[in-house]
Amino acid sequence: MFKAVIFDMDGVLVDSELEHLVVETKLLKSIGIELEEGEHNKFVGTTANYKWSCIKEKYKIDKSIEELMKLNTDAYYDHITSNDVLKPIDGVTELVDNLSRNGFKLAVGSSSNMNAIETTLKAIKLEKYFEAVVSGQYVKLSKPEPDIFLYAADKLGVKPEECLVIEDSHNGVIAANKAGMKCLGYISEHSGNQDISTADLITDSFHKISIEDLKKLF
Repeated sequence: MFKAVIFDMDGVLVDSELEHLVVETKLLKSIGIELEEGEHNKFVGTTANYKWSCIKEKYKIDKSIEELMKLNTDAYYDHITSNDVLKPIDGVTELVDNLSRNGFKLAVGSSSNMNAIETTLKAIKLEKYFEAVVSGQYVKLSKPEPDIFLYAADKLGVKPEECLVIEDSHNGVIAANKAGMKCLGYISEHSGNQDISTADLITDSFHKISIEDLKKLF
């Protein structure tokens, strides 16, 4: 039985991948590093710890992972709070509201840190809808492992098979598959060429999705 929906945040609730790329690129340039073209897209859906561990190792950066994460977190927070850059994905506000009014339990399952999640949800005025908010900080393994989604389901008090995940990244869709949850894959123009082919349903617009479409997946 379909009881709950777990939303990824970046690229699903909010059009933020471009903002992450802007901040990340500026930070790396300040220490003399330029990522290869398209490299950022490999980290979409993963935790900051995993991303900066990979970048530190590849580019032999002398700063610690913790230092890099803090620099990036501080710079991103400054960027999104000093600029009116965060907007909800077209159609997602209506979908969230419709699901809430029809009695579905809602959660956010994001690899971002909790400060970024809370700031973002407040900026796009969606924080009131979510009964549970789970950050990648809370689990041992990040996407593509299922830990974030399983933890979110537990906080909502529902079984994995009763959940639908909405994701825009390859790592996120695989994590939903591993969790034993249904998955709606969203094609986001700013998330790169993500392989979301294993999602149960794929769309390029939330305006095209109804609750009846989602119920048919169960």
